[in-house]
Amino acid sequence: MIRHRQDSIAGLIIDLVTGRGEVADVVWERIEPMLPQTDGRGRPWRDHRQVVNGVLWRLRTGAPWRDLPERYGPWQTVYERFARWEADGTWARLLEHVQVRDDAVGRVEWTVAVDSTINRAHQHANGARKRGPQAGDKLEDPGHSQARQALGRSRGGLTTKVHLAVDGRGLPLSIVLTPGNAHDATAFTQVLDEIRIPRITTGRPRTAPTRVLGDNAYSSRAIRHLLRRRGIAATIPERRDQVPNRRRRGSLGGRPPAFNKEIYRDRNVVERCFAHLKQFRAIATRFDKLATRYRAGVVLASLVLWLREPTR
Repeated sequence: MIRHRQDSIAGLIIDLVTGRGEVADVVWERIEPMLPQTDGRGRPWRDHRQVVNGVLWRLRTGAPWRDLPERYGPWQTVYERFARWEADGTWARLLEHVQVRDDAVGRVEWTVAVDSTINRAHQHANGARKRGPQAGDKLEDPGHSQARQALGRSRGGLTTKVHLAVDGRGLPLSIVLTPGNAHDATAFTQVLDEIRIPRITTGRPRTAPTRVLGDNAYSSRAIRHLLRRRGIAATIPERRDQVPNRRRRGSLGGRPPAFNKEIYRDRNVVERCFAHLKQFRAIATRFDKLATRYRAGVVLASLVLWLREPTR
């Protein structure tokens, strides 16, 4: 099953790209109308496709922006547009567009799997300056700066943790960054809150999955109560240390949480999603100093996964 899916994805990549990792005509026709037509100063932008291909090249290879091949134009132009579209939400709107399109035809599978992965941060990812007015040339406290830029220090060095909620096909619905030493459960509420797919017609956006699949890192009373309060079914195994504690409390400990092993097997879609995202080397290793820039790369890589999904 997994081999068949990998083969189909490989075939789709060939169909959807004109060069290695570049945007194909059929995909470009879909996303071009949603790109900004002016630069904010009334002047029209040109060569959007060349710039987008340059951003994808850097995301795929993880190379420094200065090493961008000449066929994509000046590296400063490509980086500036990548950063500007991150700031004004263009990349996020593109991802939302494909999510809305799939949800409108019933292709989004609302059994959602949640998990995280730790990505090593390159030494160049450290040392981002504090935004806003600064006192002379002083930097802010290094520890606070790292935490604000989703960098955590552990035995392996600086790391960033990427939290995902994916639908039943393994396509990202929400993306949250935390320092690598943060526990998965601390970001669960934010991951759940960021699931938001607007309707094509009138109505409130879809925000609640029918079921959440998670490993035992999410086995806490607070998370189970949160899901129960929102009317969301949970398939989360109970941790070993929780079983004796619950039994020790007797009737106050409550009944064992319901758990279905067959349903839990579908949780592997989030692991496969991480494997696909890490094919982009700028995602597998973080080179960006700013968390917003790194997250924009994850959003763009997620957009590529959504566009690769075959139409049924």
